[in-house]
Amino acid sequence: MSEARTVQAGDVILSNALPLVVIAGPCQLETRDHALMIAERLARACAASGAGFVFKASYDKANRTSLSGRRGPG
Repeated sequence: MSEARTVQAGDVILSNALPLVVIAGPCQLETRDHALMIAERLARACAASGAGFVFKASYDKANRTSLSGRRGPG
């Protein structure tokens, strides 16, 4: 077995000796309600499987290939 490695990011502890922590979310936030809906569904799915969850999304996604592409709210 490999050596246990642990990293703490704020209140979250990530380790190969602990249950999985999923870091997920949409590539671009569209609205506050959309972000909350996605976060709730992901949190519920992770909790049901015993995994931790960190919500991560981009607020301003400026690296689009189209000049007319959305950049997010604001």
